[in-house]
Amino acid sequence: MSTPHFTQFLGLLVLFLAILFVVGPFLGRYMRRAVEEGNFSLTAWGRPIERVLYRVAGVRADAEMGWKQYAIAVLVFNVIGVIAVYALQRVQGLLPLNPQAFGAVSPDSSFNTAISFVTNTNWQGYSGESTMSYLTQMLALTVQNFVSAATGIAVVFVLIRGFARHTSATIGNFWVDITRTTLYVLLPLSVITALLLVSQGVIQNFDGYKDANLVTAVEYTQPKVDAAGQPVLDPQGKPVTEAMKTTTQTLAMGPVASQEAIKMLGTNGGGFFNANSAHPYENPTPLSNFIEMLAIFLIPAALCFTFGEMVRDRRQGVAVLASMTVIFVVMAVAAMASEQHITAALSSLSIDHAASALQAGGNMEGKEVRFGISATSLFATITTAASCGAVNAMHDSFTAIGGLVPMLLMQLGEVVFGGVGSGLYGMLVYAVLAVFIAGLMIGRTPEYLGKKIEAYEMKMTAVAILVTPLLVLVGTAIAVMLEPGRAGVFNPGTHGFSEILYALSSASNNNGSAFAGLSANTPFYNTLLAAAMWFGRFWIIVPVLAMAGSLAAKRRTPVTAGTMPTHGPLFIVLLVGSVLLVGALTYVPALALGPVAEQLQPAAVTAAAK
Repeated sequence: MSTPHFTQFLGLLVLFLAILFVVGPFLGRYMRRAVEEGNFSLTAWGRPIERVLYRVAGVRADAEMGWKQYAIAVLVFNVIGVIAVYALQRVQGLLPLNPQAFGAVSPDSSFNTAISFVTNTNWQGYSGESTMSYLTQMLALTVQNFVSAATGIAVVFVLIRGFARHTSATIGNFWVDITRTTLYVLLPLSVITALLLVSQGVIQNFDGYKDANLVTAVEYTQPKVDAAGQPVLDPQGKPVTEAMKTTTQTLAMGPVASQEAIKMLGTNGGGFFNANSAHPYENPTPLSNFIEMLAIFLIPAALCFTFGEMVRDRRQGVAVLASMTVIFVVMAVAAMASEQHITAALSSLSIDHAASALQAGGNMEGKEVRFGISATSLFATITTAASCGAVNAMHDSFTAIGGLVPMLLMQLGEVVFGGVGSGLYGMLVYAVLAVFIAGLMIGRTPEYLGKKIEAYEMKMTAVAILVTPLLVLVGTAIAVMLEPGRAGVFNPGTHGFSEILYALSSASNNNGSAFAGLSANTPFYNTLLAAAMWFGRFWIIVPVLAMAGSLAAKRRTPVTAGTMPTHGPLFIVLLVGSVLLVGALTYVPALALGPVAEQLQPAAVTAAAK
């Protein structure tokens, strides 16, 4: 790794974390009061709106729910969301705000997209600018960007209440939690972020697509077709091509900034355009790139401080945040170091990749020149650590180890900052596991935040931790064994396996990013990945809610000399170790068949040649 590049990367990382840790405590405290208090002065402006929404929906804001009632509300709300998003895609050709006259989206793609956006995954098997109308982008996708993020935040508030309350039969009201989170947290932050992005050149309009004149005409060939649209063949049966020339380029338009803001803040991912955050209309400048990275981590980091505030011990939130940060920094440095080297294919051609006045150096394949390797490596680490599928580069073009880093971050359960809400409740599940392991070591009943961790909590912990590895590994095995699964692979061998493994890891952990070398917009992958996304979301949420209900009903155990502290360096090491241990034991065999084998292949070829 060259010193100038590392210095640049380190400076960017330090600045990023410094801003995050300065803003986080204030936002965390604000979120606690905005969601938990009905008389908070900073949210007084929205109380009339809140009351109207409750009245229209027939909701009693003062009536709390038990965990089962809360879980049913979550599931019903999200099932209705799936139906609504699916229906809007199927009838978009009949609806307004469709200047390009896009027709109905296919049934399997509509189903996959509906599940994807409702589960906060935002996996996209389609090209946004050639598939979705403006109305669908706003009413279906952007709305779900808000409410799916709000669902995750609501669930983590419930789990925190489980630790904070004692002898309580209720854990909150889902309709109140999701309304306040959307109205007082996500909406104001999205307006601010959208305005910042517009100032950098992100577009926001309802114009039809525009044709721009090219400086230089582009000549190319394409297969010739007859009047029926069938390929024309020569006497030997080969396709006939014809020379073409174009002097214009069509530029897609649309309400991009409004979707871009919540896609980042809600760790939703996806993109208005197929190129996602590598598109100049979504992410035009290095400053917009930094704003988007900061937006991805902002709420997940702040929720750690919210956690400390709610359990009345800020050290607990700092310990969880420190554990996340340790893993994140190590992974970010590993990705950066790997991308400073070129891929094996280019290395075998003896291509000089050293930095000079004419080139950035390192593996620039699939990356935007305006961002460079440092900002791209950091973005890739952030977006996969935080369960956000936004990408500003082609992860399929990363080196073997560079691609392993985002894959492994997802496979750790998206608990390193993770999604809004989902990252923290995932890490708290690991905290329960960590204190259980510690309890076994010293022969004591494990406790966390004054609550005894017993058999029921460990059963729910086991379900929440093991469901995603089950979905990833079984789903990958199915795709590899069946012909429709192998047919979508663009690259053969180890990299092709990595493409499938990445896709299932992304879907099951509700990330949404992709290697993009996999042709996944097929009935097979649309169905398989939709199932992985749905169960990867709600097979975790339901056990977490069950655990919250059990914890809230328990009495708080007083701290004694034998109580293990859960806010110091020892606990941080134990928590980080628990996360890495489960990830390593679960995924090492699969990773060995994919990115690890791909990394070792050049050495094997060299040894054979000798």
